Amino acid sequence: MTNETFSLAGHDVKRVGFGAMQLPGPGVMGPPRDHNEAIAVLRRAIELGVNHIDTAAFYGPDVSNALIREALHPYGDDLVLVSKVGARRDDAGGWLPAQRPEQLKQDVQTNLDQLGVDRLPVVNLRVMPKEEIGEENHHPLEEQLAAMQELVSDGLLEAFGVSNVAQAQARTAIDAGAVCVQNAYNLLQRDDEATLRLCAERGVAYVPFFPLGSAFPGMPKVTEDQRVRSLAEQLGATPSQIGLAWLLRQSDTVLLIPGTSSVAHLEENVAAGRVVLSDSESAELEGPLASE
Repeated sequence: MTNETFSLAGHDVKRVGFGAMQLPGPGVMGPPRDHNEAIAVLRRAIELGVNHIDTAAFYGPDVSNALIREALHPYGDDLVLVSKVGARRDDAGGWLPAQRPEQLKQDVQTNLDQLGVDRLPVVNLRVMPKEEIGEENHHPLEEQLAAMQELVSDGLLEAFGVSNVAQAQARTAIDAGAVCVQNAYNLLQRDDEATLRLCAERGVAYVPFFPLGSAFPGMPKVTEDQRVRSLAEQLGATPSQIGLAWLLRQSDTVLLIPGTSSVAHLEENVAAGRVVLSDSESAELEGPLASE
């Protein structure tokens, strides 16, 4: 890893952070399988030097934020909590659009109340495509960005970012002041390359979600890739560490937020920052499988 930190809303954050999405129960719904382990994960993350934690009121819903507050409040001065708005959950775990400016403002206040703070460093606007939510629930990106700008002006946020956006939307958001872009990206899913490069050019943090693939159906898992497993064995690392190390070398603006509900897996993920891949090793990962 060339640089160990990158600036996010004026804060120097470690490039390997923590995502709280996996702390709630299955399907990101309900309480954790092991409450004490979830608390231990959060406290161990801080002990390991993690100072960037990604969360959302709709994780659980309300579960991740409650766990973070229980485990870590009052927060250390260098801890950068990042949440997101733009969606809500129904009782069955379905995703509901909450894109209207007044909803964005309400949900920022919900995050503040749940986390026990008056201001957050960053909140990401999760954009939901019109084709997914229907015309009646769609609101122009410019209106949503204006709401986020107002929240900054009102002192509730230091800055805002965007999530789940196309490259053109990312450019519009960055022009409006977005300090980070959070999109799906990993070794096996590289179709957001142009947005990553845009962020690198503009000096904006790029935060890949699903950095190792996902447990959701239809998304390949990086840790099961033959090339990743082979290189991990050669280097004495784990497949997870190889996948995360590959992401870190893509740009100094990349910030990782791998999630887990296990202390052991957390320690493994944080240690990925010490795995440095050569150009040839990276090329080997990006090449075709031997059987192809």
